[in-house]
Amino acid sequence: MKLRMLSATIAMLLAPAVSSQVFISEYVEGSGNNKALEFYNPGSDTVNLADYRINVFFNGSSTAGFSVALNGQLAPGGVYVFASASAAPELVALADQTTSAGLWNGDDAITLTKNGIVVDSIGQVGFDPGSAWGSGSITTANDTLRRAAVSYDTEPFDTFEPADQWLGFAQDDFSDIGLFNGEGGGPTDPEPDPDPVLSCGATATPISAIQGPGFASPLLGQTVQVEAVVTQTLPGLRGYTIQAVGTEQDNDPATSEGVFVYVNSSNLTVAEGQRVRLLATVAEFNGHTQLTNISASLDCGSSELPAPTPLTLPVASLAELEAHEGMLVRFEQELTVNDTFTLGRFGELTLANGRRYTPTQVVAPGAEAIALAEQHALNKIVLDDASTQQNPAVVPYPTGGLSAANTVRSGDTVINLTGTLHYGFNEYRIMPTQAPNFVSANPRTAAPQLAAEGNVKVASFNVLNYFNGDGLGGGFPTSRGADSAAEFERQRAKILSAMVALDASVIGLMEIENDGYADTSAIADLVAGLRQASGIDGWQYVSAAGPVGSDEIAVGLIYRSDVVTPAGALQVLDSSNSAVDEQGVALFDDSRNRPMLAQQFRLLENDAEFAVMVNHLKSKGSGCGAADPDTGDGQGNCNLSRTRAAQAIGIFAAEHFADVPALVIGDLNAYAKEDPITTLAQAGYQNVFEVLGKVPSHGYVFSGLSGSLDHALLNDLAVEYLADAAKWNINADEPIALDYNVEFKSPQQQLDFYAPDAYRSSDHDPVIVALNLPAVIPPLDVSLELLRTVRSRFGMSLVQLRWSGDAAGLTLYRDDVAVRDLNPSGRVNDNFRSMADSVTYKICQPATGSCSPELVVQFD
Repeated sequence: MKLRMLSATIAMLLAPAVSSQVFISEYVEGSGNNKALEFYNPGSDTVNLADYRINVFFNGSSTAGFSVALNGQLAPGGVYVFASASAAPELVALADQTTSAGLWNGDDAITLTKNGIVVDSIGQVGFDPGSAWGSGSITTANDTLRRAAVSYDTEPFDTFEPADQWLGFAQDDFSDIGLFNGEGGGPTDPEPDPDPVLSCGATATPISAIQGPGFASPLLGQTVQVEAVVTQTLPGLRGYTIQAVGTEQDNDPATSEGVFVYVNSSNLTVAEGQRVRLLATVAEFNGHTQLTNISASLDCGSSELPAPTPLTLPVASLAELEAHEGMLVRFEQELTVNDTFTLGRFGELTLANGRRYTPTQVVAPGAEAIALAEQHALNKIVLDDASTQQNPAVVPYPTGGLSAANTVRSGDTVINLTGTLHYGFNEYRIMPTQAPNFVSANPRTAAPQLAAEGNVKVASFNVLNYFNGDGLGGGFPTSRGADSAAEFERQRAKILSAMVALDASVIGLMEIENDGYADTSAIADLVAGLRQASGIDGWQYVSAAGPVGSDEIAVGLIYRSDVVTPAGALQVLDSSNSAVDEQGVALFDDSRNRPMLAQQFRLLENDAEFAVMVNHLKSKGSGCGAADPDTGDGQGNCNLSRTRAAQAIGIFAAEHFADVPALVIGDLNAYAKEDPITTLAQAGYQNVFEVLGKVPSHGYVFSGLSGSLDHALLNDLAVEYLADAAKWNINADEPIALDYNVEFKSPQQQLDFYAPDAYRSSDHDPVIVALNLPAVIPPLDVSLELLRTVRSRFGMSLVQLRWSGDAAGLTLYRDDVAVRDLNPSGRVNDNFRSMADSVTYKICQPATGSCSPELVVQFD
């Protein structure tokens, strides 16, 4: 054991009179596996460390995911270091105890217990802060923290603010580990060599040599003198960028001429255009080359800034971006916003040359999809807010700051983007040196854009875990959805606003709480709200009597009873009635896919009938075991389960709805070119947007890629009567910060980011299909019978018929060709030249389009 003794005088000054427990004196959350804790004994007695345990609570859990007892004895004034066995060698060398287990990140809480009682803690147990607690230079992520004095936090469940008890130091600063505030025993280090004298204009290490031609510096860990001009000050990143100018550059396109200087302070003492000379250490921070440990600096006057280097997306390789890391750059092309997901949380947007689509939305799974994914990786840049602060009070993008009334959407564009190029969190980023110029190229629409309304509209809408508590105003939080009654009211208002504007006749729902159909159920609550919000009392739901399947969420069907009415009973497709494979196993596995609801409807205005089958198939995000894994072809997990379900749906549809216009709708969790969609196409159900030529289209954005998981697939009869269809992009393109949730938002942002409108009411966009169904024509009430036939050897034929009925305005047809208008009931002789074996007669009333049953006449 390595014991470092604190002087008795300082220990007496720092130790609280009421406690002599061991406490956490230093915390390291560095790069890679650089994780360590230092413990200090401020008391006067030796402590048995076997009584103490470290407990780590991962990702907001209230249950420790890692727990280990300490070993040995700790003398008064002694320190004890616990570290990861995979940490940097210099840190492991300082450790008294190590573990090979995975340790904490910045969002994980830690307690120190003695005989099961908490004596100290870091973080807040049961709460996930995002990536870290704290702000500025004092955070639990990518920082070293040292106790400002002997102190304890024995309340691990209360709010945690590191700055109350801790001081912040640079990432991977191990200089005080084992020393407790710099007081330690052991041999005395020799006096260091004096620092070199800095002189402006003297020989210096070129920045290009520091950056090198690769992805990491060839001078890593070396102390260098550098002289260059400050191109950007970045207090939010606790540093600034410098860049070589003129003859200082090596003119090698593979080496960057700029570099980031990390000073671990937002109080910067340099200005843009200032020329500085530095004595610093070359470091790599998560792949970002930078200068750290600035031990000396010198003001060398001023200099003109270098002109930004033009860049264009996509790049030929990531080496092209790496070759400009730290430099001033400019994108002269128009860039398109591809992702807004982290805008509210981290103040950033993903930009690209045009909208990038999920590969399997536009090309076949396999080689084509893999190749397109590789191309996408070369076509993006993150527009950063130049700050490491989470949940910033002001989100700077778009111009004027984000709010419910001032959004930026995927599909909007940015022009003349200029800034310095950085690398962090596995992405190349631009820190703008001038305000980005946003263009609203993808504006919101107040309603779906349909070229024709038809006479019935069918919509599909994922309502994002619509759970209404106990249905009486309480019962929150539930297992999904809103965390409180107040959040639920915010969610409800947005969902209802979207549904009213959809103006549909029938809506298929996904992610509705699977709690049956009582008055307190989620679907009853939604319909009651829709009646009130729309002013249409005719909204009803189709009841399946009780919960459908075993999942917490289900699909549902609601309709306007003043427009349509159910024609027949609701049908359910699940494992019990599914078609089976050759081994007799159900194709539709309802332990993975939510049971399908199918309902035939009749249009009240003309008695036309149509069928709707609403689905929510197994997601890509969760696993289905070794028999149905992610094969790497771009279709994700559980593709086989979804494809087998699609086979079952196709067979079911053929059995029940072959003679009516029918739609398969819902969240199929498959993009347009994936196996489930092509399987249903083979069963006769076509993607409505391919029929209309509206491709590519999207209704979902994931990881900056656009695609469609929600579909409307039509049989031939539905296609025949198709008026138009649309994806109403009210959700996927919008920042998630504008949704109903209140977490990670200040009280002011909870007001500013929210509006009771349709935008970001869910994460999936609704799909709507307009059909123009023809009226049902009843059979003509007449009779037609054959009396006799005569055929001469010269090819002349005579057919004598008798007809009767009260209708007027009738015409006799032979083989769909009009023969004659008919007088009142009686006999009709039809002479014609033909050697056909048979002819077909019917009587029709052209004014109504109604016809009699056909009569086939055979010639012997």
